Amino acid sequence: MNILIIGGVAAGTKVAAKLKRDNYNHNVKILTKSKDISYAGCGLPYYVGNVIEEREKLIQNTPEAFSALTGVDVVTEVEVTKVNPTEKTVEAIDLRTNETSTHSYDKLVIATGADPFRPPVEATDLNGVFYMRTPDDAIRLRESVEAGEIKRAVVVGGGFIGLEVAENLKEQGVMVSVIDMADHILPGFEPELANYVENHLADLGIMTFTNTALEGIEGDENGKVSKVKTNKRAMKADAVILAIGIRPNTGFLADSGIELAPNRAIKVNDKLETNIKDIYAAGDCALVTDMVTGKGAHSPMGSTANITGRILAQNINGADLTYGGALGTAVVKLPGLNVGRTGLSEDAARDAGYDVITVTTVADDKAHYYPGSSNFIIKMIADKTTKRLLGIQVAGEGNIDKIIDMAVMAIGLGGKLDDIQNLDYAYAPPFSTAIHPFALTVNALLNKINGNLVSITPREYAQGKAEGYKVIDSALVPKIAGAPYMDISKTHDVLPGFDKDDKLLLVCDKGKRGYMLQQRLKAFGFTNTLVLEGGLIFNEVEVN
Repeated sequence: MNILIIGGVAAGTKVAAKLKRDNYNHNVKILTKSKDISYAGCGLPYYVGNVIEEREKLIQNTPEAFSALTGVDVVTEVEVTKVNPTEKTVEAIDLRTNETSTHSYDKLVIATGADPFRPPVEATDLNGVFYMRTPDDAIRLRESVEAGEIKRAVVVGGGFIGLEVAENLKEQGVMVSVIDMADHILPGFEPELANYVENHLADLGIMTFTNTALEGIEGDENGKVSKVKTNKRAMKADAVILAIGIRPNTGFLADSGIELAPNRAIKVNDKLETNIKDIYAAGDCALVTDMVTGKGAHSPMGSTANITGRILAQNINGADLTYGGALGTAVVKLPGLNVGRTGLSEDAARDAGYDVITVTTVADDKAHYYPGSSNFIIKMIADKTTKRLLGIQVAGEGNIDKIIDMAVMAIGLGGKLDDIQNLDYAYAPPFSTAIHPFALTVNALLNKINGNLVSITPREYAQGKAEGYKVIDSALVPKIAGAPYMDISKTHDVLPGFDKDDKLLLVCDKGKRGYMLQQRLKAFGFTNTLVLEGGLIFNEVEVN
């Protein structure tokens, strides 16, 4: 069988390697625009910051090494310009010689990935304008930094890649600002969590300017970037890194009959087949399914590319496998803080028609007495009626990925809060707490569902929904200027000076002591108390 693969990064090489591994008699050919194949796109920002020191470590395989290892024929620097499903051929052009060629196939796999979005502004060809999509992009940026050409940079785009580039530039001594036209950085994250990250980055010297749109780039007399123009202000800069987003690389499919989604990603079924027989697609150029909602979703992640590529290859080899869908799982390392998510956000869950309930906790990431212990800030989203877990978002200094992955497993298997509450999670002081922080958050959400915890979320508090409540400081030691202080260890009787129907907002450092105080006050007959979820660690509380 002749199998032709267009694209040679994550999905393309995974399909090719698996095809030949399981059936070496296939004739498998990769056509790719790049000089490189199978490069680590997610590692590019860390090359900029010298965390990954050598360029060769970004390139997981050279074309020659990959061919020798797998038996796949790899043709580089060739761009496919047209697909002819009726004839089962593709047309291509050699980017070095401009010669055209035609390639036939029995099965065709489209794995062309995505290209960086190029904003409709002038001067993006100036010296000092960078993208971050290929190894050459990262190499050029690092060389400019090391040559002393960049002292001040503006990153356009507050997504993962943009923030990772910002972190790594700062580590190299560059003054960095991030602009984004959205209300917050970190698309797909809860606004309150994004706001927390914005404040954290500002404390470390990385300023993020939201609701700020790029309107132009100016250069000096030498053709080098000197200024960035936005809808709010101009910003001096030696470099502009455009990390606004990506667009599926599917323009060459015009008139092919292959069905595309509105974002130009290729529509596939759960077997990774397009609407045309014998044509498949995987990776950043393809649309997949959201595992929770069952609707189409774009999941431009190396993990999704490899998983779907492997399934696709097995199906070509005769299997009958299906891909259950993606959850939007993602994790990012920032200066002094890791952030991640999976599943639906609160708004997405509500838009999908769920009876949404959330809780935000601040939990120890390991035994509090163990050196290096810190906190996880966890927001958990569930359906109140069915108690089905729908999503989770986490921030913290420690290994937040284990919380994310636990939620992935639970959501993927249709887990309900009662199912995952009391499982035997790993515990030892260097790794976790006796009640795992994931389980602690499940407990809090169940307490909220059954009415045992009556609380206000950080989002609700920021929206002013605690108006009319009197702030009560219930931290371990007094923290809130001007607020009455209640120490639960000394609260053993009816409180003088308070009526039992007073509206009281109980605020401590994390939320736990506030909850304990609420239970105590209930016993004394108080009927109108609220606990502020996330406490002072996650909320800014002032008493006028």
